[in-house]
Amino acid sequence: MDFSINNFFDKKHKVSKIGHFQDLEHIDGLSISTVSCGLYDKKRDDLVLFYFREGANYANVFTQSRLVSENIKWNKKIKDKKIFGILINTRNANALTGNDGYNSLKKISLNLSKLLTSKQIADEDKPREIKPNQILFACTGTIGEKFPENIILSNTKNLVEKIKYNQNKLIWIKAALGIMTTDTKPKLSMAECKIGGSEVKIYGIAKGSGMIFPNMATTLGFIFTDANISSSILKQILNLNIKTTFNAITCDGDTSTNDMVSIFSTGKANNKEIKSFKDPKLKQFINSVHQVMLNLAKRVASDGEGATKFVTINCLNCKTEKDAKNICFSIANSPLVKTAIFGEDPNWGRIAMAVGKSDATVKHEKLSILMGSNIILRDGKLDKNYNESILSEYMKNENIEITIDLSIGNKKFTAYTMDLSKEYIEINSDYRS
Repeated sequence: MDFSINNFFDKKHKVSKIGHFQDLEHIDGLSISTVSCGLYDKKRDDLVLFYFREGANYANVFTQSRLVSENIKWNKKIKDKKIFGILINTRNANALTGNDGYNSLKKISLNLSKLLTSKQIADEDKPREIKPNQILFACTGTIGEKFPENIILSNTKNLVEKIKYNQNKLIWIKAALGIMTTDTKPKLSMAECKIGGSEVKIYGIAKGSGMIFPNMATTLGFIFTDANISSSILKQILNLNIKTTFNAITCDGDTSTNDMVSIFSTGKANNKEIKSFKDPKLKQFINSVHQVMLNLAKRVASDGEGATKFVTINCLNCKTEKDAKNICFSIANSPLVKTAIFGEDPNWGRIAMAVGKSDATVKHEKLSILMGSNIILRDGKLDKNYNESILSEYMKNENIEITIDLSIGNKKFTAYTMDLSKEYIEINSDYRS
């Protein structure tokens, strides 16, 4: 698909199944650059750099796949308190590339760190020497192909030269477009809040469309804030919020080798340092980070490969949260449920099937099933007011909500997914072309 930046200034092009995306502006301490390396046959930005000129506190969550990309291995070894950049490439996952793929990252980080150090000397009053192990990598694309080391190396100088110290919505859109693979639209989100008396910003972008299932975070997601927050507290915030956001979505039940979600803090908001995760002044910030992450996660699910519908699945009043989660994902990952939703078929029996196979504790006589506000099953029996023609009409909506009520406890979970269309098969049967 070809993308035109101009399209994103036209409101009618900004609407998705979950509404308008937000216009991001400027965060102090963050710089952005994007270039086209020619990793794709058509000209598009495919290499993105986020640069922190004074360094940033950070935290990551990575895939739990037993097979991970070389960039995940690289990132896990970084122990520096601050990082100065994250480089993101598309088209190539750098997974199952062995020592060659890892050594490519060594060479690129060495080259990039020298270029950024030179920029420090040219631009900063107190220049810093940026080291290779102060740069993170995110890679996305095809698994098993030779990593394009030389192509990326030949473009790092241009990438550094194009660094923009001041961001605007155009730069953010270019960055969000630059990290996409099979995505059909960029994914951006923002929130603002206060820590004590200080105003802080939280901005985020993400990519993800297929190979999406929570075994960590399910996609690439990058959260940026100007709040003064330590890396250790950022880690706690990320781990807490990942559970109900990026770990609550699925497109196809498959987990990538490259999944990562990261949060970066520049500290430029100058709020009084927060020393404890339990500090009440942090509550609003935690909620705002959750808001940004959930918005991005929903956008990933709604833009699932070939998706025509965005599906929310609630499971209520369960014995355990694990049971609630199992039921949600049993429904969300069922090809029979997903194809019925695509076909706008009110075949709620498939939902009941998915509940039954979830291995969760269920009492038949207490089970209720709703789609939207339409009560289908009440206390294990077909509701006396159930009308299939009304439900058929509901199935024509772009946003579908399924609610399962077990009535045997007080635990709950919500998951997000999409339907399974003919286009999903077409995209994934011809992914590498």
